[in-house]
Amino acid sequence: MSSTTPTPPQASLTERRKAETRMEIARAAAGLFVRHGLRGTRAEDIAQSAGIAPRTFYRYFATKEEAVAPLYAAGAQRWVEAVRAAPADDSVPQALEHAVRHTLTPGVGVSASSWEWVRTLLRLAEANPSLRRVWAEVCQVSERTLGEVLADRGTRTGTPEGDDNVAPTLESRFAAAVASAAVRTALEGWAEGGGPVEGPGGPAELALRNLRALRHFPWDA
Repeated sequence: MSSTTPTPPQASLTERRKAETRMEIARAAAGLFVRHGLRGTRAEDIAQSAGIAPRTFYRYFATKEEAVAPLYAAGAQRWVEAVRAAPADDSVPQALEHAVRHTLTPGVGVSASSWEWVRTLLRLAEANPSLRRVWAEVCQVSERTLGEVLADRGTRTGTPEGDDNVAPTLESRFAAAVASAAVRTALEGWAEGGGPVEGPGGPAELALRNLRALRHFPWDA
């Protein structure tokens, strides 16, 4: 049985183009950060690498640190959408583990080489307060959305047909905070420790271990 949660309305062509431009700038910024570090990269360098004028860069981002927010957000969104897409009859722990396997396993979510970029970006966030704020804001938005998804999963059977506006409850918000912390600390610990991208010590296994340590948590309360 699969999830029947309605998909969001399609973005307009203008919105899609803006999103594509934001992601192109984000990739350019990430590449420069990985190669030259945060201090060695200017906003003008990112603009040049992305093939845009500096004034265009500043129409999309206020600072060079903010330029990688779309990459952080894309990973967080994949995780939340994987929870949403888990089979409807899965328990919350099963849905969370489903999401981890489908987003943190190299070759399933992102390639193994991309995970090395993730490692560097997370290390940079740990070392730089400005970039850390960007990462924290992305995590906060993701956690809020996960709360809505968990609320929907918990009430779907009792929700009137056509009622798609399921507000997160205090319990679903708390569960989302706990689940998000389990995955976030796994990623940050993996990046800091320099472990492999897959297998024991990889991000997926670390996240699963954290979630399983919460086996007595009242997810469905």
